[in-house]
Amino acid sequence: MKLSKCPRCDLNYITETEKYCKVCLREMKGDAPKEEIELCSVCNETPALPGRDVCVFCLKEMNNGGVHTDDGQDAEETVDASSIGGMDSVSTMDEIIPEIDEDIPSQEFGEIENELSLESVREEEDQDEDEDEDDR
Repeated sequence: MKLSKCPRCDLNYITETEKYCKVCLREMKGDAPKEEIELCSVCNETPALPGRDVCVFCLKEMNNGGVHTDDGQDAEETVDASSIGGMDSVSTMDEIIPEIDEDIPSQEFGEIENELSLESVREEEDQDEDEDEDDR
């Protein structure tokens, strides 16, 4: 089975038994390619709007806030303390203190902080710029 390019489009390959590629045959017959209809990602029932993943109904619902209650009360839920169960309150929790690596002496912390300081980096850059201007 030898493959050759389609004589009409010179893009697609065809076998020796075929006269034109499938794309050219479809164009010559006048058949338009079938586009797959995307369903709404929210309700999965109605077709989605072009360029969006939701249908008209879901889009309207999202724009209106999406919360509809019959009695007109707020839709916020309040959490009851008994529903939390065995969780401790924040006030009874221990404060988490990060462990400081004791391999580094406390004197060196200040030196490291000075080396990493942005102010000193800016000063050095300004000095370098001044020296470059003086050299010109």
